[in-house]
Amino acid sequence: MSLLGELAKGYLATHEASPATAEAFVSLGVASEPFDRDAPLHITGSALAVHLPSRRVLLRFHERVGSWIQLGGHGEAGEEDPFVVARRESIEESGLLDLRAPDPAAPRLVQVVLVEVGASGREPAHQHLDLRYLLLTEQPESARPESPSAPLRWVEVDDAPAHAREENLLPLFGAAATLCNGAGR
Repeated sequence: MSLLGELAKGYLATHEASPATAEAFVSLGVASEPFDRDAPLHITGSALAVHLPSRRVLLRFHERVGSWIQLGGHGEAGEEDPFVVARRESIEESGLLDLRAPDPAAPRLVQVVLVEVGASGREPAHQHLDLRYLLLTEQPESARPESPSAPLRWVEVDDAPAHAREENLLPLFGAAATLCNGAGR
């Protein structure tokens, strides 16, 4: 079974998912090119960067979405692990070179969300199956946006929902709050 197939099996056994999300995850778990961004449904990897000592998370303004969201994006040729995609994209978008999983030996998939992406001038409407993780940094002051149109903002984990319009981020923020609460108490 492929890595994605194993992730789908493990995640769906322990997490609730809508029927559409579960079906998409299972189908992409056996797809030959699950990261192919030209496909109408493909995998993306994303992460919420967390600084435990300050209980803050890093949000990125996404111009197309028009909201503050997590870091992340599309896989590149040869990538097969959504955690690797999430970490690489997060480093590229934030400049935080020390990003790591809370347990580097076993990165944990925190959330899976089926995201509808509207058509733009360069691509038709499509869907992302976004696999989401938490990443830790010890150097929040090193964060730098990848471009002026994608500013970054550190916010208290409990205040994060007030900064983002996307309701599908609430479970990710909740997982970050749980991690912060466990680390500080």
